[in-house]
Amino acid sequence: MLIETLKKTLYAGVGLAFFTRDKLEEMGKRMADEAKLSEEDAKKFIDEMLKKSEDAKNAFEKAVSSGVNATLERLDLPRRGDIKALETAVKALEARVRQLESKAVP
Repeated sequence: MLIETLKKTLYAGVGLAFFTRDKLEEMGKRMADEAKLSEEDAKKFIDEMLKKSEDAKNAFEKAVSSGVNATLERLDLPRRGDIKALETAVKALEARVRQLESKAVP
């Protein structure tokens, strides 16, 4: 939940990487018209903008994820997997204790 909130907050401040596909295409068409590009060049330009936007978005998400993971590591907080492993171990120990108690009761 913290990671999602952080991502949403940061996304709001990032430009080109988070334009919608429709907005990028609209902006690309407008820029292509203003630059008087051929239809083929305009398509290449729009495709390039879309790819760069996707690349920037992926790089940003990777950086955010890496930063959050590094922060969690520094804070030494247990991960979900750690907690699940402990739950499994506790359940196994409880079962073993029940088994031993049932043998000890005459």
